[in-house]
Formats: sequence, C-alpha cells, structure tokens
Amino acid sequence: MKYLLSSCLLLLGCLSCGSNVKNKDTREKIIDTTVENRTLTIKTGADNYDAYFSFLKDKKVGIVTNQTGILSTKTHLVDFLLEQHISVQKIYAPEHGFRGTADAGELIKDGKDTKTGLPIISLYGNNKKPKPEQLAGIDVLVFDLQDVGARFYTYISTLHYIMEACAENNLPLILLDRPNPNGGIVDGPILEKEFTSFVGMHSIPTLHGMTIGEYAHMINGEKWLKNGMQCTLTVIPCLNYQREMTYSLPIKPSPNLPNDQAINLYASLCLFEGTNVSSGRGTEKQFQIYGSPFLPKSDFSFTPVPNFGAKEPMHKDQLCYGEDLTTIPKAQQLELKWLIKAYQTTSDKSKFFNDFFTKLAGTKKLQQQIEAEISESEIRKSWENGLVVFKEIRKKYLIYK
Repeated sequence: MKYLLSSCLLLLGCLSCGSNVKNKDTREKIIDTTVENRTLTIKTGADNYDAYFSFLKDKKVGIVTNQTGILSTKTHLVDFLLEQHISVQKIYAPEHGFRGTADAGELIKDGKDTKTGLPIISLYGNNKKPKPEQLAGIDVLVFDLQDVGARFYTYISTLHYIMEACAENNLPLILLDRPNPNGGIVDGPILEKEFTSFVGMHSIPTLHGMTIGEYAHMINGEKWLKNGMQCTLTVIPCLNYQREMTYSLPIKPSPNLPNDQAINLYASLCLFEGTNVSSGRGTEKQFQIYGSPFLPKSDFSFTPVPNFGAKEPMHKDQLCYGEDLTTIPKAQQLELKWLIKAYQTTSDKSKFFNDFFTKLAGTKKLQQQIEAEISESEIRKSWENGLVVFKEIRKKYLIYK
C-alpha cells in the first residue's frame, strides 16, 4: 500500500500544494507502507497523528467534523487535539450536526459545544460554505468526516465547499482519511451536469469506490472547484488499509445508517427517497427494508413512526407492505431490482416518482428507462461507457491498492 505526501511538507513542516496528483512541479515522496500482515489493525487518518501534528502545532485550528471524528480510543478528535494542547478555535458541522442527531435535511443552527465550549458553525441549510468572517482567526482547517461512498451522501458535497472556501481564503486543508465501507464498488449512472445539486455535485457514478481523501484529490486534480481553483491540500492516509478489506464503522455516520447492512444498501435504497416508497425511516431498520401502502399485501409489513433521526417519516402511522432485506448477502453493485419491482407492482404508477428522483439519479434517463420497462441488464449496459471513462480518471487519484 502506498500513499503520497509532499516531501516539502515532511522536511520543512510547511504546507505545499501537493493536492494535484498530476502536477509535475510538485515534489512527491513515495513512502512504502505495504501491509506485511493482514491482521494489522486499520488505522484511520485521525489515528495517524504523527503525520499531522506538526501541521497544527502553534496554529489556530478549525475542525470540520461530527460524531464520526473519533479515534480508536473512542476519543473524539476535538477532545484529543485539545488534550494535546492544539489550539482548536471553531467546529464546523455538516448535515445532521456536530453530534449527528439531526434529521436528514433538518435546519441546523450555529451554537456552542456543551463539553468544550467551542463555537459550532453549521454548514447546512443556507450556509453550506463557510464565509470569510466565519474563517477569521483560523490558520489551518482539519477535515474529518466518515463517508460511505455514495454520490448523494452529502459529506462529499460539504468537502467540495470546504475546499473552495480554503482556496478562496488561502487556508491550508488537512484531511484525515477514513476507509470507504463500500470498498471499491464503482457503479451506477454518471451525474449529468444539468442535474447538479447538493446531493450530486460532480459527474461521478452513484457509487464512486474511493475514500474521501482520494475523492478530495480528484476534486482538486480535476479542477471541479469554482473557476478551476485548487486548495492547498494534505491528505493524511489510513495505515494498514487496502481497498478490498472489510471495514465496519465504529459509529453511525448519520442517524439513519445504524449498521453495516444499512450502509451497504444505502445507495440502492436511497433511490426510493425519490418515490412514494419508504426506505425504512421511522423504523429500527432504516435502509434495510422498503415498503408503502401502495404495494401489494405481503407477509412483511411495517408502520413508520417518529423516532431518532426521523421526526416526520414518510407514511407515518400507515401500514406499509414491502420487503425485509436485513439478512440478504452484501450487495456488490448498485441494485435496481427492488426499485423496478416496486414500480411494476405499485397501485398507481403515475404517482410513484417525485421530482427528487432525478436529483438522486443524476439523470432523467433512469426514470424513463424504468417507466419504459427496460430490463435491468439493459439499463446497466447504458452506464458502461460512462463508468469506463470515470474509472480511468479515478486511477490517477487512488492512494490504496
């Protein structure tokens, strides 16, 4: 396993523009970290603290993080850095908030962390990119969020805006990498630019098969930031990690992804969020079941009720029929079979899709294909050329085998 770190960062303790992997002017040192023993414990970028302490010493630090920013000791990154006498000034929180308790799409307000007293700036709602005044007094930003490898999981959208803010305000960004729990799965339709939104900002497939650190390199290298800007980026890699390894998240990345099965099925079942079918919000099996009052009666049913992470779930207090996927084998691709089955058996096809579906799919074609009853295999063939092109681009930014 190899990763890239700018030699000038290591030798001089300063931050260089090592973020563009294609930049021939950037001096890079290849450090061999080949895994000799597959039983070694995976260390996240946050646990690889010897690689980033020097960048934070004597600096005023802002941290973009949430409940997933923990070390193997179960200590939160913010608390750990304060214990190490790092001068943390502000916390920047994405969707779901700093402690990860808010519903998807819920407005998060600025506030103060009750444990540390640090100010918390919300990066959701109308303030997705920190303003210059919100970055005032910060020398360096640290980014530590656990991604799940899906285009519409909004932490990579937050990453885009953080990188853009860093580029605009001449702030270096230190990204602490974490494994992608969906490994190297690359699948799904490529987002078409006219359907760009906060749930899909770049022309990538539904499942991108990269860690968030690799993805940051791609954002910079492909010049996806506004006006082709690039930020000064340093990715602190995971240690003892290879892409095919199984990685179970130590903490829920968001309120409605409670376990490994939900995380694996998330990309496939999230497409139901653009339909009149529930993906299990308002139950204890979020993104592991699906159903609606409009599907045929079956042996499996559930009734969504308000709960942690879903104050107003779809079909609240209504009996929904569908399927329980909690024990099926791990998906190795973006699965369309449940979506197609639900559409074909719903009581009124004209009411099945809503406007959000196109944003999630990143294209109008998928809905049109399903409505035209094109087979799943034919739909998948329509993605092939786009996936080939994406995989070639992706190769340039991979850190891990």
